Amino acid sequence: MADLTPTPGGASASVTSPPEPPRRAGLWLDAARPKTLPAAIAPVLVGVALAVEQGGFHALAAACALLGAVLIQIGTNFSNDAEDFVRGADTEARKGPLRATAAGLVTPGQMRTAAAVAFGLAFASGIYLIVRGGWPILALGLAAIASGYAYTKGRYALAYTGLADLFVLVFFGPVAVAGTFYVQALALPLWVPIAGLGPGFLATAILLANNVRDVEEDRVADKRTLVVRFGRPAGVRLYNACISGAVVVPASLYLVARDHPGILAASVLAALLGRRLARTLATSTDPAVLNPLLGKTAGLLFLYSAVFALGWVLT
Repeated sequence: MADLTPTPGGASASVTSPPEPPRRAGLWLDAARPKTLPAAIAPVLVGVALAVEQGGFHALAAACALLGAVLIQIGTNFSNDAEDFVRGADTEARKGPLRATAAGLVTPGQMRTAAAVAFGLAFASGIYLIVRGGWPILALGLAAIASGYAYTKGRYALAYTGLADLFVLVFFGPVAVAGTFYVQALALPLWVPIAGLGPGFLATAILLANNVRDVEEDRVADKRTLVVRFGRPAGVRLYNACISGAVVVPASLYLVARDHPGILAASVLAALLGRRLARTLATSTDPAVLNPLLGKTAGLLFLYSAVFALGWVLT
């Protein structure tokens, strides 16, 4: 920004002053994208609740699982910040929140280093879980970290080939819930990953809301999301399908087992709030409306998972 700044001799000269450096803590907090963290926390809540009801709750294992999930999410967000900029997907036309690398606040190398640190801390937090749960947990942790890198990095990056939605559904749903349950109870009934489909559907809805908002930018950047491939209306329909899936999962579990009726409250919540969010997505293209929709969908995911968890444990 041009400014009139006094020279050492007292005269004024027109110079280009550097932008005021952002507060470092705030910069990295924003880059971690805290509004996305419910997607990591929610399935852990469900996995813990399932373990509690089965008498398999293990506090240290649950805490390590939660920490690892959050750190992997943060590492993925850091990696995305760098790689989307390098690929040209984050430009001045971006409709979403400011990205630190694209804004020139950090270099791609610095952001990649931050991602490596977050992933390294995630692995460190999982060492106890590996000792407790064995090679399946090692394989799961490595796959989660590799997928975090592969989300926007590499020739076949998940976000650029239309595979990100499937990745989010699986890893933020059945895999996260089953992994959390297993490291506590050291067993894995079939109904556990099925229960994980609920949060998985809503985590996918967050991604779809993002991709519907960014469809034109992504098309220009050759980011071949499902919304780019099949169009905005298809993206809205997929969002609706994810809401419907979240409604069906608790209802199906109750109808099959005739137990834990409290989880039906999660179905009602998803039906009422989710449909309202879906209408907003279908009828608006205004970034001022769609940006908050991502946070609201994440809020629905967290509330849905908390209600499901309480319903499972208390009824």
